[in-house]
Amino acid sequence: MTGKSAFTEEEWQAVLEGPPIAGMVVLTAERGGSFRESFALAKAYAEARQEHGESEVLDEIVAAKPEFDRHRYGSTEALHGEGLQRLREAVAALEAKATPEEVDAYRGFVLELARRVAAAHREHGESVSENEQTALATIAETLGAQS
Repeated sequence: MTGKSAFTEEEWQAVLEGPPIAGMVVLTAERGGSFRESFALAKAYAEARQEHGESEVLDEIVAAKPEFDRHRYGSTEALHGEGLQRLREAVAALEAKATPEEVDAYRGFVLELARRVAAAHREHGESVSENEQTALATIAETLGAQS
C-alpha cells in the first residue's frame, strides 16, 4: 500500500485537492444549491472515513479536511480549466507511485463525490441537470475513468 510519504509535497497537495476540485466543478455547473452541495461534499468525506482500511491513500485523503481555496481560481472558467489540470496532475502522480487498485479507488472516490454533489440539489426539476451531467463526464474523462 502507498502512503503520503511516497509523494513529493506538491504531488500530495494535488492529490488532496483533487476531490474538492471535482466537487466545486460540479457545484459551479449550475447556479443555486451551493449549501446542499457543499454539505454533500463534506458528507462524502465523512462516510469514506467509515470505510477505513481499503486504501492507505484514500484513508489519508479523507482523514484530512477537504480544503478548497475559492480564491485560487479567479473564475468558473479558471476552475474548470486550471482545476481540472490539477486533477490530471493528481492522477498522474498516483499512476506513477500508487498501486493500480489505489488509483482506481481514488478515481472512484472522486467520481462518487462529484455525483453526490450533483444530486444534492434539484435544478430545473432534474436530480442532475444537463450542465452537471456534462461536468461529471468531463471529470470522468479527466480522471481517465468510466463515467
